[in-house]
Amino acid sequence: MSEATLASRDHGGGLDAAIARHGGTREGWLDLSTGINPVPYPVGALPFDAWTALPDRAAQDRLVAAARRFWRVPEGAAILAAPGASALIARLPRLAPTGAVRIPGPTYNEHEAAFAAAGWKITTRSAKAQVAVHPNNPDGRIWQASEITAGFAVIDESFCDIRPDASLVALAGRPGTVVLKSFGKFWGLAGLRLGFAIAEPGLIEALAESLGPWPVSGPALAIGARALEDQGWARTTRERLRSDAARLDAMMTARGASVAGGTDLFRLYEVEDAAAWQERLAHGHVWSRIFPWSATHLRLGLPAPDRWGQIEAAL
Repeated sequence: MSEATLASRDHGGGLDAAIARHGGTREGWLDLSTGINPVPYPVGALPFDAWTALPDRAAQDRLVAAARRFWRVPEGAAILAAPGASALIARLPRLAPTGAVRIPGPTYNEHEAAFAAAGWKITTRSAKAQVAVHPNNPDGRIWQASEITAGFAVIDESFCDIRPDASLVALAGRPGTVVLKSFGKFWGLAGLRLGFAIAEPGLIEALAESLGPWPVSGPALAIGARALEDQGWARTTRERLRSDAARLDAMMTARGASVAGGTDLFRLYEVEDAAAWQERLAHGHVWSRIFPWSATHLRLGLPAPDRWGQIEAAL
């Protein structure tokens, strides 16, 4: 796939282009175009051999065991750690015979791109395969287990760690059903590139074969295990994100926006002119997300605790 094709896809980010247009430095900008926790997990010191040695079996086993406990993975399902959920999304469509796949939109567009590249027909009707982004990005839709009906189903729970009560991971032991987890969003460490697939053992074995040996770096194995074992941090973080999402909603609705959906990691607003709102925020060096499919929807992530004044001033 060419760099031009990748660049043309609709994603958050693009901060360099915003800086080129509006000036300032990267450090001075508040990037709210993504849904990444602005208070990342405290990494701490790592063993030196996490950097110097090939990842060993013990480190991988510790991470998988921590993931199984944290997400309450059913006994019959297996877990695969990968270098980001995107690496798994790109490979999953090639694990089943091609046909039609139902991908209701708008949603995270890498799923459609991956299935299309593998020769699948994309539809919004019932099909032999389906993708459910749960909660959905960008509107926060929560799927029900009864809605997962296809023989080959991908349930993308990249944003579900804020709502463990809503997780559909119990379906992961069902043949043909894959649950994806992203480490970067909730733990705020997107640069670590760590993601997980949870599914029946045969499907996980096929995915593992496609990734090759040592797919996850030593530092990612160590940090991921440490974070997944820290249940106290997760509970405190959920409480803070819930409070901050409500604070952002109050700030935006006071200025004429209405809440259209989202999660506790990002908020979706209905506004009169999304491009005008983005431009106004950019003058205050706050970067937001607008969409090619809507002239009235604006998405904002949450600011770090010491950056609320910047977004308030920009508004």
